[in-house]
Amino acid sequence: MNDVHLQFISKVAFFIILLFAFNLFFAGHYTPGGGFVGGLLTSAAIVLLLIAFDVKTLKKMLPIRFRLLIASGLFLALGVPTGLMFFGYPFFTHEFTEITLPILGEIGLHSATPFDLGVFLTVCGSTLLIIILVGGADD
Repeated sequence: MNDVHLQFISKVAFFIILLFAFNLFFAGHYTPGGGFVGGLLTSAAIVLLLIAFDVKTLKKMLPIRFRLLIASGLFLALGVPTGLMFFGYPFFTHEFTEITLPILGEIGLHSATPFDLGVFLTVCGSTLLIIILVGGADD
């Protein structure tokens, strides 16, 4: 299949969907969204590229190992709450602090952000791996 219109529109829509997914990811702690919805939307954007192109072209465009993406996401999603246990906090209790940087000023750091990043990576990687494997291509 060589549909130029579909390929061009899918490239443009990919970046628009990706920006919306990152918006949902970063707004997710205070509003609906977060790592799960952002990961699903990111994988939907990549599936749009998969529909427009084939698997080999997609792997050239995005050379990502999905199993490694899932493993790193699980490491973050489980490592953050486990790491906080070593500082005396209960498991899955998130902490917030503010630091002062020279140019940026005060910046709030929340332990839920790396946890949500782990969920984002795990959901995105597992969804894409399932779709690629169901489609019959090797990872």
